[in-house]
Amino acid sequence: QVQLVESGGGLVQAGGSLRLSCAASGRSSTYTMGWFRQAPGKGREFVAAIRWIPSITYYADSVKGRFTISRDNAKNTVYLQMSSLKAEDTAVYYCAAGGPTIAATAGARYDYWGQGTQVTVSS
Repeated sequence: QVQLVESGGGLVQAGGSLRLSCAASGRSSTYTMGWFRQAPGKGREFVAAIRWIPSITYYADSVKGRFTISRDNAKNTVYLQMSSLKAEDTAVYYCAAGGPTIAATAGARYDYWGQGTQVTVSS
């Protein structure tokens, strides 16, 4: 099985930066990797995703230009570099893994999920 472990969450001031990491077990370099988030009282929403081809990435409009997703296949790790953080970015962030050709923005298509890491952006 594939296990995902997120890290890097915490408290940051608005306008600041934070980098999340997601370590995946096993050989997962061909998986589509995604980041989703869930704010209190809201459903889980897509944030960013990356194909096994590192140059192919996807972003929600709300984070485009501020967040950058990347992966290190040798380490089976995906990253989410978050900059210019806003209070509305506050959420639990989840890492997910799915097949190489899934609809990258659709949470239901992902097979594995991490337990999440809290990101809190203060104003």
